[in-house]
Amino acid sequence: MNEAYQPYTLVAELTYRCPLRCVYCSNPVVMQNQAGPELETQDWVRVMGGAAALGAMQLNLSGGEPLARRDLDSLISAGREKGFYVNLITSAVGLSQPRLAGLRDSGLDSIQISFQDTERVGAERIAGRDVLKAKLAAVEWTRALGLPLTLNVVMHRGNLGRIAEIIAMAENLGADRLELANAQYLGWALTNRTSLLPDRASLDKARAIAAESRARLLGKMEILFVLPDYYSDQPRACMDGWGRHYLIVNPYGFVLPCQAAAGLPDLIFENVRDRPLEAIWSDSKALNAYRGEEWMSPTCRTCDKRNLDFGGCRCQAYFLTGKAAATDPACSLSPHHQVVANARLASETSAETIPLAYRRFPSHP
Repeated sequence: MNEAYQPYTLVAELTYRCPLRCVYCSNPVVMQNQAGPELETQDWVRVMGGAAALGAMQLNLSGGEPLARRDLDSLISAGREKGFYVNLITSAVGLSQPRLAGLRDSGLDSIQISFQDTERVGAERIAGRDVLKAKLAAVEWTRALGLPLTLNVVMHRGNLGRIAEIIAMAENLGADRLELANAQYLGWALTNRTSLLPDRASLDKARAIAAESRARLLGKMEILFVLPDYYSDQPRACMDGWGRHYLIVNPYGFVLPCQAAAGLPDLIFENVRDRPLEAIWSDSKALNAYRGEEWMSPTCRTCDKRNLDFGGCRCQAYFLTGKAAATDPACSLSPHHQVVANARLASETSAETIPLAYRRFPSHP
């Protein structure tokens, strides 16, 4: 196997069902050419086996809300049996202490709980429901059971000014890791970009606070601050590069290079019901479409950073330019960079009065 395309993480999107309606959800707004029933337990067990054979070592159980799956205990057990480090990514809404204890006993290694804000009103505005109290209770149960805990807070215009309070909350709750993940503008976040994208001054101030807190809490709590693409002149190596190290299987069994790729209309992603995962990963036309450099525009192909960012995000390129092979507009060298620059400029004025579009179950064309 080519080591450049060695998967080390299987992201199992168990369901798109979710009790929350977060306005920056990464689930697709519209699914292109993909529908059908969710994978059954035995399907997921087979997927895990294929991912393990490919060399993947970590299993992220995600969604939607993975707690909506009644077979979650069995899937965790299967993951551990296949040798995975099993991490649950959850809103914690609907979780109970007995169920969490059962998940731990099934082999759960760690848990990541999402928070929208430190205050009830702000959290409810983003999630569409008042769930802050439920999340705080889930954190207490997690700590009592001794499970490693990550808190994930998507940062945006509405909560960036409370980053110090968010860090203090995570510290007081005893989190091992805090992800301050500025919204990346795909999925529902792109739909709500005007309301969510912060101005540069607010972002720079928050970044400084995060850096100071990271130094202060070194050895006690890890803090990760993810800069939004719109404020970086060089795009990120999205998912460590298309089809390189992250293997995503969505609820219907389609194999993807990232969660947003299901919205690309010009690629036909293969399904684990039709072919073994190992074969799909190796020779799927869709997964191979943006591996290597042949597909790159001249701008990317001649750039000395092409082996660092791998051309940036194909989904962002498509949703901002209409062409997935275009240079990521987040890059300052992109002929479409003005699209991002204009969005930054618009962020300098208040967008609080613009209604938010709340996440719905993905529709199918």
